Amino acid sequence: MDFAIALGLIFGLAAVGAGIGNGLVVSRTIEGVARQPEARGGLMGLMFLGLGLVEAVPIIAVAIGFMLMGRLG
Repeated sequence: MDFAIALGLIFGLAAVGAGIGNGLVVSRTIEGVARQPEARGGLMGLMFLGLGLVEAVPIIAVAIGFMLMGRLG
């Protein structure tokens, strides 16, 4: 029972962290485009790269959680 709660916390905190990270990346990109509209293309590419890196964290957390569940649960 405690193990399931720990896994839920791992998944939940990873999702919250990714949500905060995605919000920061997108907000900074919008600020950058608002300041320099001509740099929109470069900033959008960097934004998508940043979003991909931020989204990798919860995917890794879920994989680690399932590995722990397979070994300990």
